[in-house]
Amino acid sequence: MVLANVAAAETLIAKKTPLLFRTHEEPTPEKLDALRETAAASGYTLAKGQVLQTAHLNRLLDQAAGTDDAELINISTLRSMTQAYYGADQIGHFGLALRSYAHFTSPIRRYADLVVHRALIMAHGWGKDGLSQHDIADLEATGAHISDTERRSMIAERDTTDRYLAAYLSERVGTEMTGRISGVARFGAFVKLDETGADGLIPMRNIGREYFHHDADAGTLMGSDTGMTIGLGQRVTVRLSEVTPVTGGIALELLEIDGDAMPQGRQSPAGRTPRRKGAKAKGKKAATKRKVTRSRR
Repeated sequence: MVLANVAAAETLIAKKTPLLFRTHEEPTPEKLDALRETAAASGYTLAKGQVLQTAHLNRLLDQAAGTDDAELINISTLRSMTQAYYGADQIGHFGLALRSYAHFTSPIRRYADLVVHRALIMAHGWGKDGLSQHDIADLEATGAHISDTERRSMIAERDTTDRYLAAYLSERVGTEMTGRISGVARFGAFVKLDETGADGLIPMRNIGREYFHHDADAGTLMGSDTGMTIGLGQRVTVRLSEVTPVTGGIALELLEIDGDAMPQGRQSPAGRTPRRKGAKAKGKKAATKRKVTRSRR
């Protein structure tokens, strides 16, 4: 399949015929730096000070294969990649390490492949169904439109899958499950569950009994009292606490991380976790608003 796609692209380039390329640009410097830091923290080295090649990433993945760090390195590498798109310029495909690449093998289900077929018809004079001058003039816009619809269909597919999984799990609230940390945000941590592959969120309120600081650059959460760090790839045991099938939302409670139970952290005298400044300020603002409302009556 890949060879056929390359052959189609190279043929049209040789014929000087316009076409839609499948383009995949190399990662941004910022994403590469983040990947290097993640690799270094796991004891691996990603080439620096030279032009990054696909072979460097493959070498990193091979080194981590079969180790406890494999999941973390795989997720981090995938997230460092840019999204592929269709365009009229020959930029190349970084992920496949190919200079010339176009989609050609699925004209029944991909419009980009049909465009390439029509370009070949025009280049070889095989009939009247080749690209028109109007098609050629609109190639860039066509590529942008196809790329946008591709992203929308991927989002729709993902949302549908999330809803089905949530519906399936809705009858298992309270069940303990295992998985891996697949993402970290200021509002909590995401977990990919082993059994179903579903993605759930551990909101901050369900992570231990202390305040966790979010480090966006390192992609971690760190406990203010215990110094406990939560990051990508760590094994966790969670409890399914809430499911919303309509939206596909899955809420989890963190029980164990890398085989260790969650530390208790510091509690307030009443046995509750300390209120955050943001919550306190929000409550004060609401009280002030109620006072102003009463005074206007």
